[in-house]
Amino acid sequence: MSEWLVLALAMAAASVVVLIVTFVRHHTAADDDDPSDTPDVIEYMTMMIGVVYAIVLGLAIAGVWEARSLAEEHVQTEAHALHEISERVRVYPPDVRDRIRDDVDAYVDHVVTTEWKTMADDGHVTARGEKLLTRVRHDVTDYEPRTDFEAQAYQPLLDQVTAADIARTGRAESTSPTMPGVVWFGLTIGAVVTVGLIFALQIRRTLREVILAGLFAALIAFLLFLIWDFDAPYGRGITATAEPFLAYFSEAGK
Repeated sequence: MSEWLVLALAMAAASVVVLIVTFVRHHTAADDDDPSDTPDVIEYMTMMIGVVYAIVLGLAIAGVWEARSLAEEHVQTEAHALHEISERVRVYPPDVRDRIRDDVDAYVDHVVTTEWKTMADDGHVTARGEKLLTRVRHDVTDYEPRTDFEAQAYQPLLDQVTAADIARTGRAESTSPTMPGVVWFGLTIGAVVTVGLIFALQIRRTLREVILAGLFAALIAFLLFLIWDFDAPYGRGITATAEPFLAYFSEAGK
């Protein structure tokens, strides 16, 4: 099922629930019930709970967005480091240069095909990818420079291998959800309480109030969906893509 369809259904369901509860409450209310007779303390509590929940939602959205941006940064850093390795080995002998470039290409090809799908579906990187990167590391570290020119390129190559390894580790850590279960529990309970307080205000069944109540519930459903969607940077919705790898290695995955 499309995630946008899930979003539409969730927002519609939230609105429908509010409308049904409002309709039932209106028809079961006592004859002497006065909707305008709401204690001031109820209005104050509703306002404060709404403000607190809005702050929590804002922090949650900022947290998952920052995690997504960091996931994209890891991909960009790793792709750039591997590209630098491929370019800097041009000063090495042809056989060494070609071996390193072939191993880099094999690693990138594995990342953009097999590993990326594994990250999206299973939430982890592959052991094969780690082995291929280790092979690149060994190619670089095991070669002994024979000229001063090669020696000058050796340390920068080691730095790029280290940068790629660190970025890969960061990418592996970013595959897991950002929000722990207890936070999701709090966000869900907070949404129920916040929407439920609408009825504590004894809203009337006028068209204006019913529409506002439905839109409010739909908004909260949308924000929760947004947090859920960003919570898996490589697996759902607006994800961090392998585009940086494809930008540097256009033949990868073909």
